[in-house]
Amino acid sequence: MNEPRRKDPTFGVGVFIVVAVLLVIGTVLFNAIRDKREYDQTNAAAASAAAASATSPSGASAAQ
Repeated sequence: MNEPRRKDPTFGVGVFIVVAVLLVIGTVLFNAIRDKREYDQTNAAAASAAAASATSPSGASAAQ
């Protein structure tokens, strides 16, 4: 009578590719956000230290 149809594997492969691409995009975005926060924390500490040393009077300029 009616023979059972064979399952088409292209749908499964397509879903796998979409999931893999989304996983890669998510990983790249996660790493970019994490590295930006780390970079901002590092530079904020260095910038505040540089600003503090630039605004404090040094011994030579205070004596004049």
